[in-house]
Amino acid sequence: MERQRTILELENAMPGMSRAPLSLRLLPGELALIQCRDSAFAASFVDFCCGLLPPQQGAVRFFGRDWTHLSSEHAAALRGRIGRVLREGGWIEFLDTETNILLSQLHHTRRSLSDLRTAAASLAYDFGLPGMPTGSPSALSVADLARAACIRAFLGEPLMVALENPVQAEYEDLLAPLLNAILGACNRGAAVMWLTTGDIVWMDRSVPASARLRLSEQGLTRVRGVA
Repeated sequence: MERQRTILELENAMPGMSRAPLSLRLLPGELALIQCRDSAFAASFVDFCCGLLPPQQGAVRFFGRDWTHLSSEHAAALRGRIGRVLREGGWIEFLDTETNILLSQLHHTRRSLSDLRTAAASLAYDFGLPGMPTGSPSALSVADLARAACIRAFLGEPLMVALENPVQAEYEDLLAPLLNAILGACNRGAAVMWLTTGDIVWMDRSVPASARLRLSEQGLTRVRGVA
């Protein structure tokens, strides 16, 4: 029963990109802040946690279910409960930005399009936009694309949110609304995994991390404090 209450569990799980097995438990309401200097490595780690890369040994479980034991349909449905800010955006250029934001929820939920648009517009305001971004993703500034990615990640009240370096120097003002969204998600029982490549977030003591860890090819190590 305890495993069912764990949102994400890595049990001596060996990914192909690491030299050491990884262990991690992420419970409802927890925020794991993970520093990883290599952004491509960090993105692969999130893929690994989401069951897109199978472990060479050990197990990766989401909500108590081992990814390798699930059918492709069941795994896809569970991934629909994970919100994610991707390292490189993951935007489909022939679709407008609003459709990009709504697309996953249109596939994985029974909520009406009207309800989804209302929820997404509310998140847009929260992240500092005047409304839902329109037009092609390539027409938006880098900062507004980062905000749009956060809308997409938190839309639909996901069970887990994985953030791949969403706050960088050129749009540092995203930090405050992002922290508010994280607190809201944690308060309703979701878990958040925030990977950062730099020091802006890592050195910020206001980030309410349940655990601070460093990720490298040598494994995942817990850090007790920051300078």
